[in-house]
Amino acid sequence: MILSVFWFTLPVASRRNNMKPAAVSSPKPTEETDGPPLPSGWSSYTSPEGLKYYVNSSSKETTWQRPSSSAEAPQRPLAPRISSPYANGCISSTKTSQPSETDKVSLRKPLMYKRPPGSVSPAKRQIKEVKETKTTINCVTFPLPGEGPEQQLLKPDEWSYCDYFWADKKDPQGATSVAGFEVLLQKQLKGKQMQKEMAEFIHERIKIEEEYAKNLSKLSLSPLAAQEEGTLGEAWTQLKKSLHDEAEVHLKFSNKLHTEVEKPLLTFRGDNFKKDLKKYDHHIADLRKQLASRFASVEKARKALADRQKDLEVKTQQLEIKLSNKTEEDIKKARRKSTQAGDDLMRCVDLYNQTQSKWFEEMVTTSMELEKLEVERIEWIQQHLRQYTTLRHETDMFNQSTAEPVDQLLQNVDPAKDRELWVKENKTSEVRPVDMDI
Repeated sequence: MILSVFWFTLPVASRRNNMKPAAVSSPKPTEETDGPPLPSGWSSYTSPEGLKYYVNSSSKETTWQRPSSSAEAPQRPLAPRISSPYANGCISSTKTSQPSETDKVSLRKPLMYKRPPGSVSPAKRQIKEVKETKTTINCVTFPLPGEGPEQQLLKPDEWSYCDYFWADKKDPQGATSVAGFEVLLQKQLKGKQMQKEMAEFIHERIKIEEEYAKNLSKLSLSPLAAQEEGTLGEAWTQLKKSLHDEAEVHLKFSNKLHTEVEKPLLTFRGDNFKKDLKKYDHHIADLRKQLASRFASVEKARKALADRQKDLEVKTQQLEIKLSNKTEEDIKKARRKSTQAGDDLMRCVDLYNQTQSKWFEEMVTTSMELEKLEVERIEWIQQHLRQYTTLRHETDMFNQSTAEPVDQLLQNVDPAKDRELWVKENKTSEVRPVDMDI
């Protein structure tokens, strides 16, 4: 309910004489023809506007409400029927014409329209409503759950970065919080680190291949079982030769792993990538700092308005004690300051909303750019890991080709033929021994 202050217009002569009422003709009491009689000490009068009011000649009380039968029951103070509007969060006061003073009634106390307990002025009520439907966390304003229209995702069913990283995230390592955009940046840096570790893994695989090829080549020159003969000897010789061929295959495989897998993983986005991420970080961080500054200005303006309203209420209450031109001028001045404070608050809120809108737009644009970079990174790694499997299959095919001659020779191994060849080469005599004659 709006707090409005009213006072009676006193004759100029009475103001010049220490605020004592001038002698004026007393209005005649109005006879009560309907209802029970008035309590002792109460009389009814009719104002120039035709409104009935009541005066207690003993306590000097005046009221628009008809006194009850109990003389001790408190009465509602005399107040006008119409209050002035509340403008821009300031408390307004309006003069109104009231009945002339009687010789028995002193109007030194201004009559005030009291605000019911728990009620708030329109400006305060508006702020209260905002607080009930919205909340500000780390200088960013969000709707409370279940308040206002339901927000729709910017990119439904895509789990896009631009939809899920608006709030700050509590740091599990401490009491601080991490901005949602910082979480996205950490994802990019982690992706870069994973890419580097994958390249290191492939490098270790290359070293294994190179060492394996070297050992195979060395083993193929071993003199072991070099004296094997026959068809088995030919198969054994081919087996040792296949080791040398296999060593060449693995050496080529390691070279291709370096040029077609390891090197692309190492060079993808290079050192400039972190610099680009820092630019994104600084840009969004600057906007967030501006938003924090705007929010601080809003809170300062809100406090200033509260102080001005409190000052205005204090000066208004002073009218209950003393009515003077100076007090009226103080109230007008306080009202102007309250209005100005309300305007300043509105301006600060507008600037805050503009800054938050700018931050929102940049967050959407930049988060989608980071999302695009992450998709490119994953597709790039996928492409080169598939190249790894392709090279691996090729290596297996080459190894199989080196083993095929060995398989054929092993299938042709004939123990009987080997025995024949060996016997022909190593026989000592075909003549068998006979019995001795006497």
